[in-house]
Amino acid sequence: MTDRAPPSRRKVPLLPASFRGEIGHARLAHALREVFRNGYDRRAFRADALAGIVVAIVALPLSMALAIAVGVAPQHGLYTAVVAGAVVAILGGSRYQITGPTAAFIVLLAPIANKHGLSGLLTAGLLAGIILVAMGAAGLGRLVEFIPYPVTTGFTAGIATVIFVLQLKDALGLVTDKLPDHFPEKVLALWHARATFQPAELATTLGTLALLLGVPRVTKRVPAPLVAIVLVAALVALAKLLWPNLALATVGTRFHSTVGGIVVPGIPRALPVPMLPWGEHPLTLEFLRELLPSAFAIALLGAIESLLSAVIADGMTGTRHEPNAELVALGVGNILAPLFGGIPATGALARTATNVRSGAKSPISGVVHSFFVLFSVLVAAPLVAYVPMASLAALLMLVAWNMSEARHALHMLRVAPHSDVAVLVSCFGLTVLFDMVIAITFGVLLAALLFMRRMAELTQGRVLDGTSDLLNQEGMGVPRRVAVYEIAGPLFFGAAQRGMAALDALHEDVRVVVLDLSRVPVIDASGLVALESALERLQRGKKFVILGGPLPEPRSLFDKAKLEHHHGNITLADSASEALDIARTLVLLNPEWDLHSIPPSGEQARARPGGHRA
Repeated sequence: MTDRAPPSRRKVPLLPASFRGEIGHARLAHALREVFRNGYDRRAFRADALAGIVVAIVALPLSMALAIAVGVAPQHGLYTAVVAGAVVAILGGSRYQITGPTAAFIVLLAPIANKHGLSGLLTAGLLAGIILVAMGAAGLGRLVEFIPYPVTTGFTAGIATVIFVLQLKDALGLVTDKLPDHFPEKVLALWHARATFQPAELATTLGTLALLLGVPRVTKRVPAPLVAIVLVAALVALAKLLWPNLALATVGTRFHSTVGGIVVPGIPRALPVPMLPWGEHPLTLEFLRELLPSAFAIALLGAIESLLSAVIADGMTGTRHEPNAELVALGVGNILAPLFGGIPATGALARTATNVRSGAKSPISGVVHSFFVLFSVLVAAPLVAYVPMASLAALLMLVAWNMSEARHALHMLRVAPHSDVAVLVSCFGLTVLFDMVIAITFGVLLAALLFMRRMAELTQGRVLDGTSDLLNQEGMGVPRRVAVYEIAGPLFFGAAQRGMAALDALHEDVRVVVLDLSRVPVIDASGLVALESALERLQRGKKFVILGGPLPEPRSLFDKAKLEHHHGNITLADSASEALDIARTLVLLNPEWDLHSIPPSGEQARARPGGHRA
C-alpha cells in the first residue's frame, strides 16, 4: 500500500515551494504565513473566492447603511470595506476575519462627524490606527480579554438601543432638522417630527424586514440582504413609475456625487483616490488634541470587537488567532483607509461568521471580498441610487437587534451578582445618555474596583488553633506564649490591611508569633509596607516573629527589602512547620520569659541550640 493520494485528489500547490518559503522568511502576517506553510491549492482558492463573493454581497448594503448612519456619504463605507478589508486580511492574525465598518462604531463616530465633519472623522480614524499599532506592538492583545463581560454586554446593548431608535427617522420617513449630538435630545427631536410620518416609508421598512427574516427560513444559499434590498428597490422603482407623486427617499435622492464635473445621484462610479484625511486645511495640534480622546475610544472599541470576532471565528473553526498581529493589522488598515476616504473599521462579527459558514479557507477570502466590493462600485454604482433609505434603515434595525443579545442581557440581570448587574446597567445607561468614551472608561474602572474588592475579600488572616491542618500534622498544639497567624490570599494594596488586621488582637503574654505565609502567592509594595508596620508593632510589644513558608516571589521581595536587617525581632523559615519548630525550640530554651522580658533578636535566635536559618 502507498500513502500517496490518487492524482485526482492530491493537492496541487497554487504557489511554488520556493515562493512559499520566501513568504515565510519575509515575516508576512501570522495567518497567511500559516496557510502558505501548510500548502494552498486551487481548491482552497475556489472556496475562498466563493466565500469572499458571498460576504461582499452582505457587506455592500451594510457598508453603505453604516456610513449613512454615521453621517457621511455611502461611498465612504464602501471604501472602508475595500481598503481596510484587504489590508487587515493580508496582515492580520486571524484566518477568517472580515474587516469593515460596523454598527458598534455608529454611536462613537456620529458625534465626531456631526461636530468636525468628514475630515475630523477620517483624522480620528487615522489616530486610532496609530494607537492600535502601538497596542499590538506593545503586546496588549491579550489584555483586551480582561475587560469584563458585564461591561461589553452593557455598552453593546446601549449601542444597539441607540442604533435602533435612530433608524426610526428613515424607517418612518420623518423630516427633521440636523439631529442634536446627544441621544435624549435626538429622541425628543424625532418625537417633535412625528407629524411628518409617511405610511409608504413604513410599508417599505416592514417589507424589507419581512424579507430579511423570511428568506433565511426558505433558503440560506442566497444572502437575505441581497434578496431583500434588490427586490424592494425594484418594487419602489416600479411604484414611482406608476405613481409619480409618490415620495420615497432613496440613496439617489439623498446623496449626490460629482464625477468629471457632472453631478450624479448616489455613489460615484470611480476608484477611491488618495487624499489627506484632514482635507485642505492645515493640521493643527489643537485639532489633534480635540480628536485624541475619541481616537482612543475608537481604538479600544475596535480592538475589543475585532478580537471578540476573531475568538468566535476560532470557536467555529477550531483554529487560534494571534491577537497582537491582529491589532497591528487593524491599526495599519485604519491608517490607510482614511487616506482613501474610508471611515474607521474593525472586525465585523456577522460578516466573519458568514465567511466561515460560506466555506472560507484562508485570509484570501477577505481579499476577494474587498475586490468584489470594489468591482461592484465600478459596475453597479448607478443602481445603488435606487436603494430605498427605509430598506437600509430596516437592515440596521435587524443588525441592532442581533447585536443587543437581549436574551443574554436579561439572563444576566436575573442571575448575575448585584455588583455585575450594577456594572451592566451603568454601562448601558452611560452609553445611551452620554457617549461611548464615558461608558467604556467608567465601566472598566468600576469593574476594576469591584474586582479588587473581591480579591481583597479572598485574603484572610486568622490565628490558628489546635484544629488546624498545620498543627494536626505536627501532632501537638501551640506551645504556651506562641501564636500561629495564617494569611491566605494575595497580600496586595486592596487586601494588605485586612490581612494584617487580626495581628493587633494577640494576647499580651504571646512572646513568639509564627506568621504562616505559605498560602500567599504574591505580595506587592503595599503588602510589604503593611507587613513591616505589623512587625514594628510586634517589636514594640516585645514579640519575636518567624516568617514561615513564603513562596519564591514573596521571599525574593523580603530579601530585597532586607527584612532581617531592618527588623531585629524576625527570622525566616522555609516552611510554616519549620517556623513552628523554631518557635517551640525558643520557648523551651527560654522558660524564664515573662511579660517584661525581651525575646532574642533574629541573630540570637539562630545562634541558640536548635535555632534555624532558612
